[in-house]
Amino acid sequence: MHRSAAIILAFGLSLIAGCRARSSARGESATDRQSIRHDGRERTYVVRAPLGITRTGDRVPLVVVLHGGGGNALNAEAMTGFTDKANAEGFIVVYPDGTSRRGQLFTWNAGHCCGYAMEQRVNDVAFIGALIDVLASRFPIDARRVYVTGMSNGAMMSHRVGIELSEKVAAIAPVVGAVFGDEARPRSRVSALMINGLLDKAVPYNGGAPGGRFSQAWDGTPAKPALEQARFWAAANGCGLTPHTEDRGAYVKTEHTCPSPVGVAIYSVKDNGHAWPGGSKGTRLADTPSTSLNATDVIWAFFQSHPKP
Repeated sequence: MHRSAAIILAFGLSLIAGCRARSSARGESATDRQSIRHDGRERTYVVRAPLGITRTGDRVPLVVVLHGGGGNALNAEAMTGFTDKANAEGFIVVYPDGTSRRGQLFTWNAGHCCGYAMEQRVNDVAFIGALIDVLASRFPIDARRVYVTGMSNGAMMSHRVGIELSEKVAAIAPVVGAVFGDEARPRSRVSALMINGLLDKAVPYNGGAPGGRFSQAWDGTPAKPALEQARFWAAANGCGLTPHTEDRGAYVKTEHTCPSPVGVAIYSVKDNGHAWPGGSKGTRLADTPSTSLNATDVIWAFFQSHPKP
């Protein structure tokens, strides 16, 4: 087996959720699987738009959800439950696919991770930027309320998108992700909410070399401790660098004081490993998500409160 294929297969065993999206969400949403040609590749994505959203005349938020390494659009939908949230709250959600060698087990080029996309230096930032533009031409999207979230490799990609597309993105919400210490400063302010698990062995909470079944999918650069994500965005946004920390029992919330309407915070979930808290479990070998916190609910509440300055 080619080394990249083996790495991506390992990703799949660790991270992917079930491929079947929730039937309730499909029944309530207008389903639209599309593709665009970008940088010589056919790039695919799944859009969920609540029925009747184009008839109201109101502009609505867009949430971009990035799957983990080895996952795909439907994995991300099933794992996070963001389609149900979109239907209930009246926003559009899009689940893009990364790239892969054989059309399955996709990854994102987040710089130091992961797999095929990293090795091939795929320009995923430009793809996501183009996708936002395409959706804005088709749906009544509020340009001040474009948000990006993702898990693991998708969380790392969320950081990169927030930095490089800071003029388009209002806020990001990486889940079980990391920064590496060499990130550039964004040109515009972007709110950031991070969620990490203290029991995470794949992307260790205290930083260092990657663990789990997909350690070779990184380029060897050690991750910074989870709290460094908040420090990076606090510095980038002109926030206070000394945060307020509140232990809420099942998790610790660390929040920086920022100029309104920008926000920077991180939730450290004590009983969560490498999983989407409150979401669906992936494969049999994947970590079981914590039930102490519903990441999708927390992320959407944060997004609602943090439009583009």
